[in-house]
Amino acid sequence: MRIGAIEAGGTKFVLGIGDENGEILNRLSLPTGHPAQTLPRVIEYFQDKQVEAIGVGSFGPIDINPESPTYGYVTTTPKPGWSDYDLLGTLRRAFPVPFGWDTDVNAAAYGEAKWGAAQGLSSCLYYTVGTGVGVGVYSEGKIIHGLVHPEGGHVLTRRHPEDEFAGVCPYHGDCLEGMAAGPAIEARWGKKGHELPKNHIAWEIEAFYIAQSITSAILLLSPHKIILGGGVMQQQQLFPLIRQAVLQSLNGYVSSSAILEHMDEYIVPPGLGHQAGLYGALALGLAAWNNQGSI
Repeated sequence: MRIGAIEAGGTKFVLGIGDENGEILNRLSLPTGHPAQTLPRVIEYFQDKQVEAIGVGSFGPIDINPESPTYGYVTTTPKPGWSDYDLLGTLRRAFPVPFGWDTDVNAAAYGEAKWGAAQGLSSCLYYTVGTGVGVGVYSEGKIIHGLVHPEGGHVLTRRHPEDEFAGVCPYHGDCLEGMAAGPAIEARWGKKGHELPKNHIAWEIEAFYIAQSITSAILLLSPHKIILGGGVMQQQQLFPLIRQAVLQSLNGYVSSSAILEHMDEYIVPPGLGHQAGLYGALALGLAAWNNQGSI
């Protein structure tokens, strides 16, 4: 089988061809420009590939309700040219094949559940902490949607006692994204994260905010695995800080050996590395080909 995969990110589109075994056979990365520039290149890439289905994991917010007149649209993004853009419809008009469609971070969660760090588990959460913060939810063997789709990057947070930063989110100010995304780190400290020393207090503060969200997610959703990806999480010193902060926040309340004894195996980096989103898109395409409907 040849399944197309599109990780449609706000910075770049990653395109790939894979098979039913989760093997990526070919890939191409291109910058995300205006739709009139980007989509013709996407269509050109797939035109001679003879794909049997295509999966799309897209930056958002997006409309994932099949009954909606704007199903398949990117909705309220501030990215020029993409607000209220019919991304899925444009692709469907070019390729008469089944399509899988979801958020990029939901796709990453699905990819990790199928072939990555959560393989064999019935639930996981996938956080991407980078230019923004997104959360994908995979539970009871399927991706969770609900009214729209999870926007866990915008949950509200308690303030770190040594942090007076106002936050950068244009909607909420000091939500998780406003306090912990890459632009928040740069705005707070005047440097990008990779320019800060590993023992800088920035990382303690960063871990504090991420751990708050994870603690709430554990109490609300009880996932079997939590996976932390994205550019900010390339700072490996964050993982032990986050794990310790989560343990402190839970304070022994959740009686599970996975948390109390095996935290290093519970909060982990992506098993698929930086390609989790592309593999997730492949999984979405495969599910569409299998006619599993909305997942």
